[in-house]
Amino acid sequence: MQALLSALQQTQVIAMLAGLVLLFLWESLHPFYEHFRGSWKDRGKHAVRNLTLGALNSALVAIVFVGLWFAASVWADEYRFGLLHWLQDGVGLPTWAHAVGAVLLFDAWSYAWHRINHEIPFFWRFHRVHHSDPNMDVTTANRFHIGEIFFSSSFRILIIGLLGVYLWELVLYETLMFAVVQFHHTNIDISEKVDRMLRAVIVSPNMHRVHHSRWQPETDSNYSSLFSFWDRLAKTFRHNPHPENIELGLDEFDREDDQTVSGMLRTPIAKQKRD
Repeated sequence: MQALLSALQQTQVIAMLAGLVLLFLWESLHPFYEHFRGSWKDRGKHAVRNLTLGALNSALVAIVFVGLWFAASVWADEYRFGLLHWLQDGVGLPTWAHAVGAVLLFDAWSYAWHRINHEIPFFWRFHRVHHSDPNMDVTTANRFHIGEIFFSSSFRILIIGLLGVYLWELVLYETLMFAVVQFHHTNIDISEKVDRMLRAVIVSPNMHRVHHSRWQPETDSNYSSLFSFWDRLAKTFRHNPHPENIELGLDEFDREDDQTVSGMLRTPIAKQKRD
């Protein structure tokens, strides 16, 4: 089991880095929005700022939370606590079904947590960092306030126990989820036909562009992270047939200072437009 966990963690890191590089190149060749109009300097500055936040968050998770997640997983396994362990012991749930269940249930939690971040003002203060990017691209997938990562990682300890998830299943889910998250943040130009086929199963670029709209009814929709059907089930799916007209970002964070690393870290204490 330890060997499987180690292999999955290595795969996760490789997939994240490879995805970042490949998608960055793809959006360079076929961009959907002309964010930087050929200015590699501005684009590089934007990427460094977003990736700096991602590095800070990765350090927090590695230093503080991975061990706590592992402890919660081991405890749940030892005491056979949690929904998936109860099903495994009660009805003989096979290992593959346990893993599929873990991926689906964790993705359902990701939908719920994302929606909480929009509907509860305290959490929205932190989540605004992600939405305040007016030039969304693949690096935006890393742009989260460290406070949001602290809260989401803390809740995961409880969720791991309640669901009875093995840590290797969490790593598997995160590998799949973050690959899709990188993809649907990418500033790539794909046909509406292809996008429509993709969003029948996973969150597609056009589907997620709606979520990053400045118009609040669109901002408060399309919360799914990996699988797109949660929004349809919860009736929070919204489609915009003209995504090229969507204005990205948040009105109250258009100053240059708001886009710096220090500005993004100060975002939670700024006045809320929804107040």
